[in-house]
Amino acid sequence: MFTSTGSNGFYKAPLSKSLLLVPSAISILLTLLFQHYQKFFAYNLQAVKEDFQIWRLVCGRTICLDLKDTFCSTLLIYNFRIFERRYGSRKFSSFLLGAWMLSALFDLLLVEITQYIFGITINSLPSGFLGPVFALFVPFYSSIPRVQVTQVLGHFSITNKSLVYILGLQLLTSGSYIWILALSGLISGICYNSSMLKVHRILCVPRWVAKIFSWTLEPVFSSAEPTNEVRVGMGATVDIQRQQRMELLDRQIMMSQVAQMRRQRQQQGGMINWNRLFPPLRHRHNANYQDHPSEGIPPPTEVSEEQVARLMEMGFSRGDALEALRASNNDLNVATNFLLQH
Repeated sequence: MFTSTGSNGFYKAPLSKSLLLVPSAISILLTLLFQHYQKFFAYNLQAVKEDFQIWRLVCGRTICLDLKDTFCSTLLIYNFRIFERRYGSRKFSSFLLGAWMLSALFDLLLVEITQYIFGITINSLPSGFLGPVFALFVPFYSSIPRVQVTQVLGHFSITNKSLVYILGLQLLTSGSYIWILALSGLISGICYNSSMLKVHRILCVPRWVAKIFSWTLEPVFSSAEPTNEVRVGMGATVDIQRQQRMELLDRQIMMSQVAQMRRQRQQQGGMINWNRLFPPLRHRHNANYQDHPSEGIPPPTEVSEEQVARLMEMGFSRGDALEALRASNNDLNVATNFLLQH
């Protein structure tokens, strides 16, 4: 439910596509056809601690043995693919690797703490790629803008992030000890994103490894660039479908205004006055956006190329990214918010 980016599929997200397809296919095969092999993918902590079967960490923390967990985690990975576009495949894979390793450590610590405090012995945990999935909620909460879609009963807001949180809650309640995986994943996500701990400098994918996977796997899982045609999704109710059509109409009107003002800019050699498109920006208290009645055009603002690259990785064009960042005075969240809505 990321509005305009939702129709882009897995464009510029080959790692997310592989994480969705391959583990899901193995999970379905293990459940339906090869049940006798499921024991090799069980997340058996007792075997890891007592028999030092480290390979169980790899198998048990990669493939889900519960189809409900498989379904929820794949939907979450699909929604979290926006981070691969934003960070790039190497940085995204580094985050997943770091979160996977840290959450494995926190799993063992939390199990020992639970046994010490409550006297509960936990020999196994739900299997699957769940730790990194829960870790992705940390950047999702902190960096994805909140855009209201509709309201329920006039008080409860439904946003573009509500479905993801509902899926996370469903995954959290699917097993008895899955809260340990969720807590360890959230802690590992916070640790990896922390600028003080500098974990991202230690737990990262080397460039030569990223290049090898780029040459071998990216051609297999890459997706074609989406067309400019915008499709109306199928809402669950008539009200949601009506809201989607209204958003589509609003987006089409906005894009026609942008195209018209671009033509004027090319003829006059000026820049787009985004304050006319987005009146609330005129009320931002910023020295760079003082009104100029004589000119009617705000002074140009220097744009960070890093922020432009992040918006382009999310699927927006360079021109739209530049104009949105100039209009929002280099505020990445505000620029992303407007681009997602329009």
